[in-house]
Amino acid sequence: MYIKKGDKVRILSGKDRGKDGNVLSVFPVEGKITVEGLNLYKKRVRPKQQGQKGETVLVPRPLVASKAKLICPGCKNAVRVGYRFEGQTKVRYCKKCKANV
Repeated sequence: MYIKKGDKVRILSGKDRGKDGNVLSVFPVEGKITVEGLNLYKKRVRPKQQGQKGETVLVPRPLVASKAKLICPGCKNAVRVGYRFEGQTKVRYCKKCKANV
């Protein structure tokens, strides 16, 4: 999976199409990612103490990683990502401007 935790991504489809956000967590086995502030759903939380009211909280749910593209810090566009070796290390690079991501 080419998306890592902390990357900035743009959503390509769904109700949040065109929005940007940071990746909170990555689930490589399922091929899903969780993006901060996007793909939010309401979850009802029960009261924790007697006399306290229950509440509704917005929780980000995972979405399929193929519906998001990485945003290149160099050219500021949503781009495809390639891999190359620089010495012994494998690095990601932008397919448009060839800068390391």
